[in-house]
Amino acid sequence: MDDVRETLDRLIQDNKDDYSGLSRMLGRNSAYIQQFIKRGSPRKLDPDDRRRLASFYGVDEEILGGPPPTTPDGMVEIPILDVNASAGYGAVATSENRENRMGFDEKWLRKITPAKAPSLSLIRVMGDSMEPTLSDGDDVLVDASDHGSRLRDGVYVIRSDETLVVKRIALRPGGKLITIASDNAAYPTWNDVERESVEIIGRVIWFGRAL
Repeated sequence: MDDVRETLDRLIQDNKDDYSGLSRMLGRNSAYIQQFIKRGSPRKLDPDDRRRLASFYGVDEEILGGPPPTTPDGMVEIPILDVNASAGYGAVATSENRENRMGFDEKWLRKITPAKAPSLSLIRVMGDSMEPTLSDGDDVLVDASDHGSRLRDGVYVIRSDETLVVKRIALRPGGKLITIASDNAAYPTWNDVERESVEIIGRVIWFGRAL
């Protein structure tokens, strides 16, 4: 549920809204949204409030804690973001619209990740800096709940100076500094990067590739 609060808070900040105004829009007391985000009370949004907030921000209800879209045959639909994560020097991220969806078998999905469906999205890789692990045109499944205190060694999508890149992250002793590296030795490695200076979008947990 923490990722739901973080998502709602990010939507509010990005749109320059305020907690009390949104609370009044929902017909709640002025502290309702702030208490939900900052204190975890209530534990989850009322379904009617969730639907209204999703409609207000033009987002899928599932990212605010709603049930994921599940097809009748037991498939979970994961959004495909209209953005590339560069495996090179960086792709400018002008939008992250959810254009299409890809269906994953719910039981299979649970085997590869405990993450909730609202935290998952598909992003296309562009470039060759992560060869041979990832290639140009690969689609990667990204867990947006896997960052912050959960950050550990692995492949992540990160945002820096309005660009999105997919790189390998390694934590330095003490956890405050990280190394950002490419699997392709032709590209540079950044050592001793301040962890707080990099926005972690999420961990890459799976990829698909056309033959």
